[in-house]
Amino acid sequence: MTRTGQISPCHHPRWWALLVIGLCLGYAIVTVAVLPVWSLVPIAGAWLGLGWLLRWGEPPNPRPPVRVWPWSLVPLCLWGVYVYLAESFGIVEIGAIFFHLQAGIAEHGGSGRLVAAVLYTLTMLALLAAFTWLARRDHRWRLADRLLALVLVASNPLFYSMGQRSAAIVTDDGAWLDRRYVAPTVEQAPAEPPNLLLLYLESIERTYADRERFGDAYAFLDALGRRGHVFEGVRQLENTGWTMAGMIASQCGTPLMPAGLLHDNQFEPLGRVVPGIRCLGDVLDEQGYRLSFLGGASTEFAGKGIFYEDHGVDTVMGRAELEPRLEDPEYVNDWGLFDDSLYDFTVEEIRRLEAEDAGPWGVINLSITGHAPNGYPAQACLKRQGEFDGEDILYSVECSAWLAFDLIDRLEHEGLLENTLVVIASDHLTMRVSAWEQLIAGERDNTFMLLGEGIEAGARTQREAASIDLFPTILEAMGFSIEDHRAGLGASLLSAEPTLVEQHGLADLSARMHEETALQQRLWEGLVPDGREQENGQAAPRQVLEAPGNGAEEAAPAMQ
Repeated sequence: MTRTGQISPCHHPRWWALLVIGLCLGYAIVTVAVLPVWSLVPIAGAWLGLGWLLRWGEPPNPRPPVRVWPWSLVPLCLWGVYVYLAESFGIVEIGAIFFHLQAGIAEHGGSGRLVAAVLYTLTMLALLAAFTWLARRDHRWRLADRLLALVLVASNPLFYSMGQRSAAIVTDDGAWLDRRYVAPTVEQAPAEPPNLLLLYLESIERTYADRERFGDAYAFLDALGRRGHVFEGVRQLENTGWTMAGMIASQCGTPLMPAGLLHDNQFEPLGRVVPGIRCLGDVLDEQGYRLSFLGGASTEFAGKGIFYEDHGVDTVMGRAELEPRLEDPEYVNDWGLFDDSLYDFTVEEIRRLEAEDAGPWGVINLSITGHAPNGYPAQACLKRQGEFDGEDILYSVECSAWLAFDLIDRLEHEGLLENTLVVIASDHLTMRVSAWEQLIAGERDNTFMLLGEGIEAGARTQREAASIDLFPTILEAMGFSIEDHRAGLGASLLSAEPTLVEQHGLADLSARMHEETALQQRLWEGLVPDGREQENGQAAPRQVLEAPGNGAEEAAPAMQ
């Protein structure tokens, strides 16, 4: 028998309930606030101490238990979703969630997260059970439940972003960004257009170049940068922070604003991706380029293949096309091919295009080595760098940098890069990885460098820019003259034209993006159901080109 008053968890379920809530609360705070893992213990301990002091679950003046279902259960579930996303990706973008749901997530390589999702689900069930038990046993929890539900909803960043968007619909004309959009227009093409090799290095941001924080992980990209022109200060705008968004931003000059309700069939994946604008592939296709895309992952994921096929790319190859060509069919990862295999196929594709001798070519390549959370280092790196512990992202960063360096060397050695512009860029800043605390300790920027004939070796440009500025910069680096040195929302970093980030800053641009509806309609023109365009007969918004320093806060159009 247990003595009266002795605390025994087996005989006092309230301590189990309080422990579950305390651990979940501690984990949520540690995850969202990016605190050391050990911080969970004092947070949970403080919660248990507060529960003991206030006698939660065993009030001094108890009332009969009431079988109720707390209002806070749903808000708690939504907070669980947010914490899961924050733990998985670091920065949670609502646009990414909406886009992937509509574009399709078939054949994704995130199977490793399924175990985490199951654990999160079980933990949430335990949390909901604990909260419900306390609400039924302690009338003070029942009285506070509705207020707590409101606080949970109001404080959830998921609701905050959606609330901003909803408020913007009634407070703004929704065309600020669209008025600054410049359709890409080639005014003059070079006499001998160069080939283009565009290498996207998954998540390999330029922040890794800081040797004090990350050692030599970025050293091979630094070595490549000394051969060409390096751009510093390429920041990440909202709606450009995942792979498809990063590629569309850098090739189309605009953030990827999801189709949302503009999608004419909400229950099927998108049949087209940003059909309303012209992108790099469209421009080069019009100039007679033969274009290819190669990536080790499935082209069905997130509408990747649809985007490239829809925008001028002749040959689109992903896992389904390349895996049967592997010498060892077992040499694949969750997403698809390792990058040493992918780069072998890239060399073969460039050889094929060169052998055709039918005009300029362009090859776009997307790597996988640096993919969060741990990366997928290739066998070639394991032989060079030694054993991989399965967690250290810096190992994968070094691997990705070396593979890119080796690919460029191989192509140069074979003479396959004559009259070729090589562009090396990260698709976006990395998501949550083992070096996350070091990464977010200061300003972060994306990798962007140019190599090739006519590119000054060792040149460095420091400007406040974004990935939307890569589109016009690449065109001008290839020798194309474009209208006002602009394309999409971007400005060429090879010109004196000011970028939107220089003029308005990231915070203002993010706020404007929450208010924008006209640019969203432009991106998805053709998917808008009949009769929704130009509602109420409103005329299309005029274009605004801003002069440096004018701020151009033009008067809003008169209401009609």
